Amino acid sequence: MLVLRSYLLFLLFLSLPLLSLCSDSDLLLKKIKPALQGNATIENTQLSTWNLSTPLCQWRGLQWATATGAPLSCDSASTRSNLSLNSDTSIQLTSIQLPASGLQGYIPSDIGDFSSLQSIYLAVNSLHGSIPLELGNSPSLSEIDLGSNSFNGSLPPSIWNLCDQLVSVRLHGNRLSGSLPDPAGPNHTCDSLKVLDFGGNKLEGGFPLFITKFTGLQELDLSANRFTGSVPEALAEMKSLQKLNLSSNNFTGKLPAEFANSKFGADSFEGNTASLCGAPLKKCGSGSGLSPGWIAGIVIGLMAGGVVLASVSITLFQRRKKIKNKRIDEEEIELEEGEQNGEGRLIVFQGGEHLTLEEVLNATGQVMEKSSYGTVYKAKLSDGGNIALRLLREGSSKEPEECVPMVRELARARHENLVPLRAFYQGKRGEKLLVYDYFPHKSLFEILHESTTGRSLLNWPRRHKIALGVARGLSHLHTGHDAPITHGDVRSKNVLIDELFIPRLSDYGIGQLMVSAVADELVSAARADGYKAPELNKMKRSNPRTDVYSFGILLLELLMGKKPGERQSGGFDLPALVKVAVLEETTIEIFDPEVLKGIRSPTEDGLVQALKLAMGCCAPVATVRPDMAEVVRQLEENRPRNRSNLYSPADIRSGAATPY
Repeated sequence: MLVLRSYLLFLLFLSLPLLSLCSDSDLLLKKIKPALQGNATIENTQLSTWNLSTPLCQWRGLQWATATGAPLSCDSASTRSNLSLNSDTSIQLTSIQLPASGLQGYIPSDIGDFSSLQSIYLAVNSLHGSIPLELGNSPSLSEIDLGSNSFNGSLPPSIWNLCDQLVSVRLHGNRLSGSLPDPAGPNHTCDSLKVLDFGGNKLEGGFPLFITKFTGLQELDLSANRFTGSVPEALAEMKSLQKLNLSSNNFTGKLPAEFANSKFGADSFEGNTASLCGAPLKKCGSGSGLSPGWIAGIVIGLMAGGVVLASVSITLFQRRKKIKNKRIDEEEIELEEGEQNGEGRLIVFQGGEHLTLEEVLNATGQVMEKSSYGTVYKAKLSDGGNIALRLLREGSSKEPEECVPMVRELARARHENLVPLRAFYQGKRGEKLLVYDYFPHKSLFEILHESTTGRSLLNWPRRHKIALGVARGLSHLHTGHDAPITHGDVRSKNVLIDELFIPRLSDYGIGQLMVSAVADELVSAARADGYKAPELNKMKRSNPRTDVYSFGILLLELLMGKKPGERQSGGFDLPALVKVAVLEETTIEIFDPEVLKGIRSPTEDGLVQALKLAMGCCAPVATVRPDMAEVVRQLEENRPRNRSNLYSPADIRSGAATPY
């Protein structure tokens, strides 16, 4: 027995050097790769490069360091082809970067065995299971992004073992549940932590007070969870905090008074229980929202030059009145008498309760767009926030009794792919002002046709995402209300694209507010720009079917990269080009070269189906066209097969700027 025990100890002793010689590359191949691959029958394209016959520098999505800690440079041809690095135990893994790579597995517990791993970027995949407790054992890990996956269970408390070096933790859009675990130590301040994003999960409990001790935190997102209770004063006292999102939870009570003068607007707190109150939301105890009192009105003055400043300054008295048979999220304020400007009306809608005229009293504006019927301004409020103001030219819109009901319908249109209308002002002389959220993003037209860099970023997965978002927004306008809302001016200039390539439609329903002559001008402009349905030559009035036609042109614009419109203005008749290409059997040549990059099969990746759908939307006979609900269904069923290019690592890293 003694001999056997001695022999086993001897074998264990012999195995210790072998264990110490296990390289990070070996751990990747044996443990991490199979786990990330999951049960997928086809080997993942990115993971397929992780093999012993491929030099280490050509393993995709990884970064390495030498024994000294210096980054391994793979610039030289000799290093890139050096197979001996695969078994070099001194080479350490420092980063895993595989966002949007089609991963379908899970993260194994072995992830904690990498001593030099500094960052993990695995967002926008289909990873599932729980986040392993061993993740907190990585002594060098500082940046974690596992957003937009399907991780479930609770957050492991070991995550706070990394507190001293953590810089960012992004877990947005998973299925995490339970309460957030407190750090084990009482004095954890996580001084290096800048970004904490737990939004879009199923987390619950009261506000996690330990977060208020993170002295360097700049961004906090707890939105779309199930948190309850009050918002603590300590949160409002965090001086380093630059971005805050507590929306769509179940918080209650009065917000700390410090938020009244903070940089955070109502959108940081919207979507909680009705009892959550206090600036920047409605005043506590004020019922439906705004309280009676003295407010200022709007006068926009134009100054000579290319940039026009809007100075806002009317003084009026108000009384609040309940509107019968209206939704509780809308309230109307009648301006009974003014010192100089007579009577007027201000109507404030959901999400615009904080937009009192007092707050825009000293707003300065900059012209963003001019047209024959009005001007759009970017207006900066005294608290640093921005809004978009559309001033309708006097005489361009219908009388109040016709205009106001339509404005109310437009204000009820709430969808993630629509720019929301927040307020409406009606002046004595017929002047009208529409107040929208301001989005500091470029339009699809600018990115496609005026920016070489922006256009190159619009690969097919991103263009498909834009098309699907626009289709969903239009479908909501057409079917999400008692009566359909016609956009009437669908074009790439009216599609705003944010940094995640999420589109938002602007200017919907504007034509329905206009008198006939101005509405006809809008139709003529649509014809000149190539978006006008043929039946508008006779009937002169837009409807959902004409919106479908315009969307078809927009989809062709995305697929072809060409500007629609009249030839003398540099545009093309896009449906005609497609018909010629089909007859000449050169269909593949009509696609924008940027669209075809990375596409192995136009049919399997949904390009051909999208082209057919676009031409169906552009059918000359209106009754043949699909409705927008059908368009959404077809786009959802024919998504790009490989969406690995939907985001790049730079798109999702902390501090990344808008890519275009």
